[in-house]
Amino acid sequence: MSGYLVTDTRKVTTRRLREMKEAGVKIAMLTSYDYTTAKILDAAGVDCLLVGDSASNVMAGHATTLPITLDQMIYHAMCVSRGAKRAFVVCDMPFGSYQIDRTDALRNAVRIMKETGCDALKLEGGAAIADTIRSITQAGIPVVGHLGLTPQSIHQFGSYAVRAREEAEAQTLLNDVETLYQAGCCAIVLEKIPAALTAKAVKAVPIPMIGIGAGEADGQVLVVDDMLGKNNDFSPKFLRRYANLHEIMTDAVGRYIADVKEGSFPAAEESY
Repeated sequence: MSGYLVTDTRKVTTRRLREMKEAGVKIAMLTSYDYTTAKILDAAGVDCLLVGDSASNVMAGHATTLPITLDQMIYHAMCVSRGAKRAFVVCDMPFGSYQIDRTDALRNAVRIMKETGCDALKLEGGAAIADTIRSITQAGIPVVGHLGLTPQSIHQFGSYAVRAREEAEAQTLLNDVETLYQAGCCAIVLEKIPAALTAKAVKAVPIPMIGIGAGEADGQVLVVDDMLGKNNDFSPKFLRRYANLHEIMTDAVGRYIADVKEGSFPAAEESY
């Protein structure tokens, strides 16, 4: 059923994302790390593809997002951009590629845009990186912010628990939403914060808020391998599985192995 949700095949842009928020049209975002998956998700009608530094976990098996390199993110983003025709492709700037100084960050941002063909970059953090975001957006590069639980700061947080439950941190987050908007962000991802706080953030600025474990927002994002059920080891409260590919793939591989072992594959009609 390729394209079964696509009624408007125009390319999704920063302007269209804001128009979707204004019209009350929810934004559907999923992660993607390769050409084939991106092509399938794009044809199905997903609005945004996030080339997340979660590739560090999903693709490379690391415990955190910290080890993935700039070169590796560029490779994944190139693959995804080739597979996407309609979706807005966002690439995470990995840890260490924008925290050192603004000049270094801008240089890396320009490199990602030039080499990958993606549509925007995503940076984690609030007021502390606002000047960096401003320098990137002033160079003509769209930026998506990321607040709440920011995985690149996991060692500072000490856990993956919900953020901004206390009033002081909640107010800081709302201040950061305004700061990132003023710095030029075209959207903001809100991760693992109370739903009531997300509702305030949605109303605070005209750019879309994309939630993950944050209740109702202008849109939602999930890691594609999680929502397709390829990973059985990760079951947070916010995750809804739409398939069980772990079981489907295991069964298919098992049948293939059996056919090879018993000599029924390849059959005569599968041979030259």
